[in-house]
Amino acid sequence: MEHEAFVDRVLQRLSSSPPTAFSFQSWKHAGRPTEEGFGIMPIAGVDPEKVAGAVMDLDHYVGNVEHVSECRIIADDRFSPPASARFYQRVDIPLLGAVQHELALHDLGEKGGYRVLAWHVLRGETDALDAKKGFRSDYNHGAWFAAPGVLGYALGSAPKRDDVGFLKWKALTRGADAAASRVLKANIEGMAAWAARR
Repeated sequence: MEHEAFVDRVLQRLSSSPPTAFSFQSWKHAGRPTEEGFGIMPIAGVDPEKVAGAVMDLDHYVGNVEHVSECRIIADDRFSPPASARFYQRVDIPLLGAVQHELALHDLGEKGGYRVLAWHVLRGETDALDAKKGFRSDYNHGAWFAAPGVLGYALGSAPKRDDVGFLKWKALTRGADAAASRVLKANIEGMAAWAARR
């Protein structure tokens, strides 16, 4: 599965010692138009179980996860919360519009000393979405890595080329790569804050 292979790529790049400050890595994979990125940082009080609970609380992302304008679990016999879930998500990207997709999220348990939750795009379901409500993801896979006092976030994503014009395509590929470090750090801080409030 794509999300498991992605997690393996991140684990290969993880330092054997805990981070002492925010660190970020990115790399090309399979000739895709965006790089995959991984950020990790120490945050006092991070509890892996609380992080896992927040990540799986998909019906409450709106108002708790920045820029998420719609997010809901979709009943599907292939996925059984809290071990896994299928969900629809729409994210408003400042100045660029909304991106939407259907994803499958999996709690992978402990890997490499971290509690890992990872997701991947559901290709057919995402392609069937109404592009008038936002451009659709061509690929979107990522993962959370939580350990006591440490939180990491990894992501690889790009829009369907036919859903966006030339300038927006450049902003969402080369521009996204340039902004990835800042965006991942903000996502980590936001998830840590939400988990702490739970």
